[in-house]
Amino acid sequence: MHVRLSEMRGVEGTPAHRTDALAELVCSNSFRSDDPERNAVGVLHAELRALGSLIMREADAHRVPAGSALAVDRDGFSDGVTRAIANHPNVTLMRERVDALPQGPAIIATGPLTGSALAAAIAAETGKDALAFFDALAPIVHRETIDMDVAWMASRWDKGEGADYINCPLDRNQYLAFHAALLAGEKTAFKDWEAGTPYFEGCMPIEVMAERGVDTLRYGPMKPVGLDDPRTGRWPYAVVQLRQDNALGTLWNIVGFQTKLKHAEQVSIFRTIPGLCNAEFARLGGLHRNTFIKAPVLLDGMLRLKSAPHIRFAGQITGCEGYIESAAIGLLAGSFAAAELSGETVTPPPSTTAIGALLGHITGGASAATYQPTNVNFGLFPPLEGKARKGDRKALYAARARAGLADWMLTLPRPVATAEAARADSSALAATS
Repeated sequence: MHVRLSEMRGVEGTPAHRTDALAELVCSNSFRSDDPERNAVGVLHAELRALGSLIMREADAHRVPAGSALAVDRDGFSDGVTRAIANHPNVTLMRERVDALPQGPAIIATGPLTGSALAAAIAAETGKDALAFFDALAPIVHRETIDMDVAWMASRWDKGEGADYINCPLDRNQYLAFHAALLAGEKTAFKDWEAGTPYFEGCMPIEVMAERGVDTLRYGPMKPVGLDDPRTGRWPYAVVQLRQDNALGTLWNIVGFQTKLKHAEQVSIFRTIPGLCNAEFARLGGLHRNTFIKAPVLLDGMLRLKSAPHIRFAGQITGCEGYIESAAIGLLAGSFAAAELSGETVTPPPSTTAIGALLGHITGGASAATYQPTNVNFGLFPPLEGKARKGDRKALYAARARAGLADWMLTLPRPVATAEAARADSSALAATS
């Protein structure tokens, strides 16, 4: 089976991307927790590895230290994915913009920055309003410009194999001054077409969080719990964390600091953080609008567009949030399409698995009226049978997911179940614009 992959970048850029590489990581370089026993996204990591995901293969190959999280060298990762797709004998990579819905079997995996012409074509076909919200980027700092006489290395509660985060401590007065500066700082002006677009709760600009209350940041991205300042032996009043962004360790991103502050304001405000007074920025924060379809009413359980079932949707445009979640839905869309074109039958994965729970949520489990982009979490899983202690529930969800995935994989047609076929996941089976 041969695949034509249409990729717009290379002939036309987007407001958020800076390269034409496939699978470029725009916001964070973290795939979040890699714990397959007690974290839903870690369970999803394990499931994608079992299914032979190219995304997970390259993520593992380009891993950088991040405690118990899976973070990657963003350039090495995207270069690896690009090479794998470009060298795949059954994939033709075309650098072209797609403006209309394909007439034959296709997967639309255009993400939240779908080209305007194709977005209009989707809207014309579905007759439904798309969801839109703002997504913000966090700044990246050159490691050599961080003052390690003030900052220190540690992971929260000493989790992971080493001290993988740089921590910048703030006392009460420093925190209050920082909070006030965020509120007063000049923000990026909205364009007319962006007016009224809501923010996504999972990627809230730091200054918007600050507007919700003086202590909101201290219970969010600046929480100090589990981080003992070696100079005092105590938790600081607040902490700013930085996470390694590339394999060389020369670039570090400020965790949770996505922002719509103007660039000059970012430099002046973020340099008030202890340890960052001389910080040089490889990238400053930014803001762009993301668009998603109302998947619960538009797609069937096999990710087909109900009004045009020869078309499937995959990735972030369906309303799943996160790199790994997007890759998981892409892998399913590719597997469903490959099986259908081969005359095989594939059933959706059970809802007891992470990948099945995510699929079920975006294709009908969520309310269309309140639908927002969603990360995988144990709340999407069916309740456990019987009673279980609260401390045991996550491990029980994970164990049930492993068993469910193993049983489901036994039902898959051999071409779909093999790792070689599954590697042609969200990047390889898509019309991208």
